[in-house]
Amino acid sequence: QFCLLLSLKDDDSGDHDQDNSSPKDGEKEKNEEEEKDSNTTKRKVEQFWRFYSHMIRPGDLTGHSDFHLFKEGIKPMWEDDANKSGGKWIIRLRKGLASRCWENLILAILGEQFMVGEEICGAVVSVRFQEDIISIWNKTASDQATTARIRDTLRRVLNLPPNTIMEYKTHTDSIK
Repeated sequence: QFCLLLSLKDDDSGDHDQDNSSPKDGEKEKNEEEEKDSNTTKRKVEQFWRFYSHMIRPGDLTGHSDFHLFKEGIKPMWEDDANKSGGKWIIRLRKGLASRCWENLILAILGEQFMVGEEICGAVVSVRFQEDIISIWNKTASDQATTARIRDTLRRVLNLPPNTIMEYKTHTDSIK
């Protein structure tokens, strides 16, 4: 069984392009903050891709394997403090789709496309004999608006057909 835990740290070397125009102070600070956030996200994805491009893809694995991608400091366990009040969206995939869906999912997480702040804890791809399973874990199962936004973003970034069955399971239900 594989267990892949990745943590990406920001490498802020400070070599950002300077804009010499002179907008109002508040506007300038807002623009600089947006540019910094954009550069940080881009850097995270680039750092990750340098590592990921050398790994075997989930669809190329045989047997029973799991890849975990979780935020630094969060263990891929229901009992972890960040996970215990949360849950996960589960999508069962026919064989042959896991690699593309996994890559789309992790790039969407790293690129902060879910727009739910710190709510995403991590993601798992489970390679099984007859099917593969992708899940995305979040912190707060009781926040229905956030879990709905995660579901809708997941459907979009994975380009899932409308009839795809998606199941949400709380970690407290999983423990039982």
